[in-house]
Amino acid sequence: MKIKFLACFLIVCFLKTGFAQQLKSPDGNLTMTFALLNDGTPTYSLTYKGKDVIKPSNLGLELKNDTKSLLNDFTVTDSQTSTFDETWKPVWGEVATIRNHYNELAITLNQNETDRIIVIRFRLFNDGLGFRYEFPLQKNLTYFTIKEERTQFAMTGDHTAYWIAGDYDTQEYDYTTSKLSEIRGLSKEAISSNASQMQFSPTGVQTSLMMKTDNGLYINLHEAALINYACMHLNLDDKNMVFESWLTPNSNGDKGNMQAACQSPWRTIMVSDDARDILASKITLNLNDPCKIDDTSWIKPVKYVGVWWEMITDKSTWSYTNDFPSVQLGITDFSKAKPNGTHAANTKHVKEYIDFAAANGFDAVLVEGWNEGWEDWFGHEKDFVFDFVTPYPDFDVKGIHEYAKSKGVKMIMHHETSASIRNYERHLDKAFQFMKDNGYDAVKTGYVGNIVPVGEHHYSQWTNNHYQYVLEKAADYKIMINGHEAVRPTGICRTYPNLIGNEAARGTEFQAFGGSKPNHVTILPFTRLIGGPMDYTPGIFEMNISKFSPTNDSHVNSTLANQLALYVTMYSPLQMAADLPENYNRFTDAFQFIKDVAIDWDDSKYLEAEPGQYITVARKAKGTNNWFIGNVNGVNSRTSNIIFDFLEKGKKYEATIYADAKDTHYKTNPQAYTIRKITVTNKSKLTQYSAPGGGYAVSIIEK
Repeated sequence: MKIKFLACFLIVCFLKTGFAQQLKSPDGNLTMTFALLNDGTPTYSLTYKGKDVIKPSNLGLELKNDTKSLLNDFTVTDSQTSTFDETWKPVWGEVATIRNHYNELAITLNQNETDRIIVIRFRLFNDGLGFRYEFPLQKNLTYFTIKEERTQFAMTGDHTAYWIAGDYDTQEYDYTTSKLSEIRGLSKEAISSNASQMQFSPTGVQTSLMMKTDNGLYINLHEAALINYACMHLNLDDKNMVFESWLTPNSNGDKGNMQAACQSPWRTIMVSDDARDILASKITLNLNDPCKIDDTSWIKPVKYVGVWWEMITDKSTWSYTNDFPSVQLGITDFSKAKPNGTHAANTKHVKEYIDFAAANGFDAVLVEGWNEGWEDWFGHEKDFVFDFVTPYPDFDVKGIHEYAKSKGVKMIMHHETSASIRNYERHLDKAFQFMKDNGYDAVKTGYVGNIVPVGEHHYSQWTNNHYQYVLEKAADYKIMINGHEAVRPTGICRTYPNLIGNEAARGTEFQAFGGSKPNHVTILPFTRLIGGPMDYTPGIFEMNISKFSPTNDSHVNSTLANQLALYVTMYSPLQMAADLPENYNRFTDAFQFIKDVAIDWDDSKYLEAEPGQYITVARKAKGTNNWFIGNVNGVNSRTSNIIFDFLEKGKKYEATIYADAKDTHYKTNPQAYTIRKITVTNKSKLTQYSAPGGGYAVSIIEK
């Protein structure tokens, strides 16, 4: 008892001039310092191997309609440290097991006068820091509204950043590479003409934000476990190089409505002097709760094909007819409508895709545009737009299901909500039951357009809660979710692994909308994929879209070999062979890699990496001794040098190398490639050329 009293006495005395406490990572390379300033403002800082990563930065939240916010005038009432070390198995993933090892510091703060309590919990891993705000049950803080979260990330200099501009409703931008000081001048240019008007300050950026310092440190800022909270963006004070959190508002401008006991998402800072460590980090997953689905046997990785690309490129249409410019469900009788002749989701055509999937070993076929309502679905902010159960007259739901089942192929449902959230929720149970009744185990959801109710944003607390509601409801029906236009992922797929895919970034579709930068895919794994897998829809073999769609003159800024490599570098348990079957039939030797490549892995090795320039990854297929390698390259040609030391000793393997030719170029000669076979062991080395916008893919099969 005397010892406890003495300890408390010493802390109270020390608080008169401030309080500070350090936390080290398990390997000792990272040091986080928490400090309470003399005015009671909580701060933190971070170093890596003695180098400053985050300078002293303020913590706290500004409250709405409150005389005193949770920003200062705190005293420390408790400080608890602990260590945690476990190994867990993901349902699917880049590796078979994940180590969750960190040291923790939990600081309990009491605010003078208000007697309010908050806990700031820090977890320091070997590869970075996570921290969050916790609000325990208490009499003086029950309901509160967040005006703004004031978490700061004070940078040590004018770092190079790989960023997309702040926007509350889209993440579908090409990345800009610049110094932090240049963001203000470049942010307006970064907003593409077909995206929403920027809902942010001119120095706002989105997370995951990747940076590199002049002294060679790689830093990544993001968040984990975004549940019942608004998505965090970052505003930059470019005079002092300090980022501050900026939450997505709801329809009346508030940033969050909270009820204790509750907590914020984790704010994450990954850091290393090796870019490969950022790609390999599992901090985001580890900061999420363990899986909450008891039986996960129905959750399966999926390789699929579908009619999507022919509609994206304007070869076909989603809508069944052009006769009804203002369709109202329940009034229009589509059986009397005149078909437009270009509707992709018709029974005969879908059966052709089922045949193609069955012949080439694909798991499933995705069909979009199968249901009534596409004639006037977009741009009208309609509340009642789709019912998700009524097919067009030319789409035989039961007949297609029976045909697919006879071929050993699954069907993937498509639910485009037109961002009418209330409409989707009113139909959700009926729609999911309809899926189960007709053999659908997975659905691609979409949220194109302005959120309805009008005034809400795609990443507000209210809308994020909708995405979570759909995910949990889908789990009740044993349905897997592939969410498009939803909030960027933050590792929730650990807790709900039925979230097998997200878009939430600029995907392949933009190659049909004028193109993406050729180095785009060398940045996405450092940014968007930090939070979870992406349904990027790779595998495009015909880069000149006008060859099969005369109304679209877009060009895919990639080589064919680069498209193959994406199946390895862009990790996802959901992978589409996105191109038209006829284009795969023209390049059957290259198509073999897409047929062979795995989608679930026991191990992953990041062999080479530099954001915006190149990434080389090797992955071991689940339950086998076979490996696959992917390399994607930026705008400058490069020679890659790798060692096969990840292979099992004493074993021989046949490596099939799909690579750019000497004269390959993403713009002028994208379809030039070579294929060769060699025997390799764990002592073998590979020197391989990658063209501008190119790359290579390797399948390594044990002999």
